[in-house]
Amino acid sequence: MTKSTEKTDVIIIGSGAAGSLMAAKLSASGKKVIILEAGPERRLSDLTSSQIHARRLKWSGEPVDETGTQPVGNVFNSGFGTGGSALHHYAVWPRLHEEDFRVKSRHGRALDWPISYDDLRPYYDRIQQEAGISGDHTQEIWRPDGAAYPLPPVPLFAQGEVIAKGFSALGKRTAPLPLALNSRDYKGRDACLWDGWCDAGCPIRALANPLALYLPAARKKGSRIIHNAMVTRILTDKKGTKATGVIYQNKEGAETRQMADMVILAAFAIQTPRLLLASAEGGLANRSGLVGRYIMSHTAALIYGLFAQETDPHMGATGGQLVNQDSYDHKDRRTQGFGSYQWMIAQALKPDGLLGIGGSNPALFGAKLTEFMTRASRHFGTMTGCVEDLPRPENRVTLSSTKDKSGLSRAVVHHNSDTESVALWQGAKKQGIEIFTAAGATSVWTGPPGPMHIMGGTIMGEDGDSSVTNSYGQCHDICNLFIAGPGLFPTSGGVNPTFTVHALTLRASDYILNHWSSLI
Repeated sequence: MTKSTEKTDVIIIGSGAAGSLMAAKLSASGKKVIILEAGPERRLSDLTSSQIHARRLKWSGEPVDETGTQPVGNVFNSGFGTGGSALHHYAVWPRLHEEDFRVKSRHGRALDWPISYDDLRPYYDRIQQEAGISGDHTQEIWRPDGAAYPLPPVPLFAQGEVIAKGFSALGKRTAPLPLALNSRDYKGRDACLWDGWCDAGCPIRALANPLALYLPAARKKGSRIIHNAMVTRILTDKKGTKATGVIYQNKEGAETRQMADMVILAAFAIQTPRLLLASAEGGLANRSGLVGRYIMSHTAALIYGLFAQETDPHMGATGGQLVNQDSYDHKDRRTQGFGSYQWMIAQALKPDGLLGIGGSNPALFGAKLTEFMTRASRHFGTMTGCVEDLPRPENRVTLSSTKDKSGLSRAVVHHNSDTESVALWQGAKKQGIEIFTAAGATSVWTGPPGPMHIMGGTIMGEDGDSSVTNSYGQCHDICNLFIAGPGLFPTSGGVNPTFTVHALTLRASDYILNHWSSLI
């Protein structure tokens, strides 16, 4: 039997970056909010600085079937439990650039956003004050206009100093990497220890993840979160034009019907379209036929090297110490590929992480592997290029014929990178090798294409024929059904998406509160 409960104002599906922020803002204005989280409860006291624990924060829900030549890496990029993927994110928070919003208009390919950078700029500014970003906008010469960061830049350790010399030798600039973690105490949250365990959840709250920031604020204002609550269907009225609630199951399979005036779907870029497709024949809010389409994933250009100088690679933040965006605003002025990318320089890496890198080379075993580990633990350097992925409609989420234990069809995600995006990644790797060589690396090597972040699948746009939602994440066909998160992105840009997710969600929360009476 399906149990029914008292109606609430808002149901938010997902407790990650977008869901937690939305809950905090709506509950602060007096709305009764219930967050439904499919995964287990996680507390700050549960977080442990170890690679084993960090892996436990990643996706452990029902399997996602991945096809195509460049899979999106659901297990690595998604999260499961309180805080979602934002609980293990690295807090690299750059802004999208002005041209990222007008790729089709300027270059005749990809898509346009229905908003400009100027529409989002005040929300970037507000969020960075609330969350705290460490950086230096005067050195970050590529950053579009906006307020100065509220915190001083992150410290520079030996690894960053060594690699920066390579950029300088080639006439390129570096700047402190903008990180949503505390370079000093900020608003009751402690400063970072620079011990390189960002992806393990940061139990001291130095990193702005949902457990440190917006979930406590939401709970303080009365939001309630229900864990192990797998939503299996979004309910609508008979006309299908208004959302009325959801049905979810607990771990034992018992069903609950939770009614609400508004439903906000913030279940990340794979589970969100999966639930829409499963909630109605042909998919809910799918007049455009685009639910699930335009899935994107940045490709990581991984550069590794050994240096004569000691680099102390274990020190710093997982995200890195420096940034370079000299190659960003040149989408159509390249000899190889199309798009943008940035370099995140000098990521902190522990010896067990080095073991994985050494172990990936079949020529390194026995005494040679021991020698590599001994040298790399003190002399290793790395940086990562975040390479733009062009949107393609054939890259999409569909439903499998296989059902999960709740009776919901499993998600299938198909992704092949555009040939121009592959060429851009290859060009970035070539540049990375040149930079490490100029920095004096005694040996340099690269990694395979690694998927970073997942975006698209429920893109925003001007109308219901060419997109799933408007610029606020409001579904064109269902006025009180909103989507929040990176699934809204029509293009990926060449920067990490989490800061933009926060800015979009803050903008949407303002819209919802200002138009509440006309939406429900």
